[in-house]
Amino acid sequence: MAHRLLKIAACYFVLAVCLGAYMGATENFEQVAVHTHLNLLGWVSLAIIGCLYLLKPALATTRLAMAHFWLHNIGAPLMLVGVALIHGGNEAVGGPIAGIFSIVTVIGIICFAVNLWQGLDRA
Repeated sequence: MAHRLLKIAACYFVLAVCLGAYMGATENFEQVAVHTHLNLLGWVSLAIIGCLYLLKPALATTRLAMAHFWLHNIGAPLMLVGVALIHGGNEAVGGPIAGIFSIVTVIGIICFAVNLWQGLDRA
């Protein structure tokens, strides 16, 4: 699980850097919210969680860890599609997508937090 999270975090990082470079080159910053979320929800949070699971491997073996992994990595990219649509001028489609999948992402992060709270003393 730790290695999967770190590899996926690196993918989010590459996407965020490429989007940032594109925005800078074109001087069009309408997708800055997507860039920021790619960095924070993707690169930073998943890299930190992956490192935590390297330090405390028992945390990575729970059902909550698996639920977090899937909910986060399904919810966040689809939420970002919605955010991109919103910032691209299509609020009618992007709003519901961003709303639904932000809830999926939040539920995944709650799974991580509960896993951490329950498991740190045992790990």
